[in-house]
Amino acid sequence: MDPSKRQIKENRIIDAAIEVIASNGFHKAKMDNIAKQAGITKVTLYSYFDSKENLYFAIIYRAFQALTEVFYSTIDQNKGVSGLEGTKAIFESFFSFCENNFMYSEALLDYFSMIRSLSRDKAEDVDTSMTTQSSYFIRIQDLQNLPLKLTVKEMERGIKDGSIRSDVDCMLHTLQGWTMVVGYIKLLSASSKNESPLLNVNLKSLKELSLSLSETALAKA
Repeated sequence: MDPSKRQIKENRIIDAAIEVIASNGFHKAKMDNIAKQAGITKVTLYSYFDSKENLYFAIIYRAFQALTEVFYSTIDQNKGVSGLEGTKAIFESFFSFCENNFMYSEALLDYFSMIRSLSRDKAEDVDTSMTTQSSYFIRIQDLQNLPLKLTVKEMERGIKDGSIRSDVDCMLHTLQGWTMVVGYIKLLSASSKNESPLLNVNLKSLKELSLSLSETALAKA
């Protein structure tokens, strides 16, 4: 088959998987239903993806691609402002990405949980080859740290232009920002469409507070 045609069909399968998993959850999603949604046979589906797990890695890879594109776009749009403002814009774009792409944000969380499990399995001499040899898993490895590096680079720009304190540990504050967003995602996931899931705290207010605290921690006094 022409490589471009194969890629088109593969993308159609991934699109179908996103719809089925978003509606049913990963564990309840069936390969039969994904094949039906994609308009192909189950045999054809397995010729592209040998397992549901490998198909989910394709979704995770898409999530990282989409997030990286958002970060690049945000950086480009904020070239004319300070590094501090650019860093805050990155965190804001990450919040918006998670709010507007719930399936992708869930996939990112699942991936980081999976990485922790793999580390534990390796330490216990459990065979992890089926996961680590997945073509999409390998692609993710090349991409997973890029959003973090882009955030660090924007903070470093802020140190150079004087808008961010010179003693800031950029990677530490980047990870703090990611932790902030991940916590927000988890609350968003737990609340579904309810904006006040815990002690009547509005999640939008929580997001604004988180952004404000991050900005204060970075800014020069």
